[in-house]
Amino acid sequence: MTMQIVGADAARRTALAAQGFANPRPAGLVIRRDLSRVLGRIRLLQLDSVTVLARAHYLPVFSRLGAYPKELLDGAAWAHSVRRPRLLVESWAHEASLVPVPDWPLLHSGAKKPGWWHRYGELAARAPEMVSAVLDAVKEYGPVSAGTLERELGGEARAAPGSWWNRTDTKRICEWLFGMGELTTGTRRGFERLYDLPERVLPAEVLARRVAADEGARELIARAGAALGVATEPDLRDYYRLRPERSRQAVAELVEAGELEPVMVRGWQAPAYRHRAARTPRRITGAALLCPFDPLIWDRARTERLFGFRYRIEIYVPEHRRSHGYYVFPFLLDGQLVARVDLKADRVAGLLRVPGAFAEPGIADTSRVVAELARALREMAGWLELEGIAMGQRGDLVAALDAATRRGSCPRPVRTVPQ
Repeated sequence: MTMQIVGADAARRTALAAQGFANPRPAGLVIRRDLSRVLGRIRLLQLDSVTVLARAHYLPVFSRLGAYPKELLDGAAWAHSVRRPRLLVESWAHEASLVPVPDWPLLHSGAKKPGWWHRYGELAARAPEMVSAVLDAVKEYGPVSAGTLERELGGEARAAPGSWWNRTDTKRICEWLFGMGELTTGTRRGFERLYDLPERVLPAEVLARRVAADEGARELIARAGAALGVATEPDLRDYYRLRPERSRQAVAELVEAGELEPVMVRGWQAPAYRHRAARTPRRITGAALLCPFDPLIWDRARTERLFGFRYRIEIYVPEHRRSHGYYVFPFLLDGQLVARVDLKADRVAGLLRVPGAFAEPGIADTSRVVAELARALREMAGWLELEGIAMGQRGDLVAALDAATRRGSCPRPVRTVPQ
């Protein structure tokens, strides 16, 4: 059978639809059902400690739903009741992430590559009594922060000469146990992780499920395929950071089962696979600001393949060497990445600061880009409960954006959690 050839534009529209950008935003107040729909598409929200604008996990939901109550996501991730059960749990997925509760067994099946925390395994092997002490303390005090564990364990350890305890090692063991699935996050205080035992966070039927590594890899690759729409094997593998040999085997098995279809995408060097549920809309409309940790663009090589858009996060680049800024958001408009803006929330002044704004080369109608980007910035400022927008000096769009943002007011912030 002849392999189907897919055009680059069709591949881009397929990927955008898979990530939820072909769906209209809710007409009214965003509710839990809307959040569940987004989570069902993208499957995970990456966690990150950067606070320059808003925590990373909130932003992909905003990009797809618009202004929504952040408490809605907080409740889905870190609270549980019979009426509103927990939807998400923290685990290592792409990186440290919020994932749907049923996916927990897949991520601890052995299909994934070990995370950075794996190097702490040597410490755990050298000091098994420390591992037991941390687990016992979490059982007694949890949900509990690493700082509290350090104080509680440190007091006991200092009473015994030659003890293993020190503050750094306590945190390392907590992170190793978190990575191994022996601990998870019970809740958060601010952004501080409060560790707890999985059996106090997850339903018994989820914990009881045992998944072999091959099965875990198949299910995770299938989820990645649905979330990406069309992708190469390395793209699929990277979504959950799977072991290469597991990923390649899973892709072959899913092709044989008809869940993935091999295709050739014009301009792509590697073979690609389209998920059987993928759809390709005739056109993509609408606008969205994309966080650097958004699953649409976190794979920089794939972003360049899909959009012809070279993107690098410059947080760790010295200021004088940055091309576009510290925390830069690509701007998606009608299925293309047409601009990028450096953003910062100045909460003391009550301003969304835009130090730089840059049009992509070859954009013909910058007036429309400016109008839509100004609208998106006003919406973001309102969502972040900021009173206005302050433009900086860098980039070819700043002057026009300054004028455009002054013509409108920021929407009122969303503060009410819908029932």
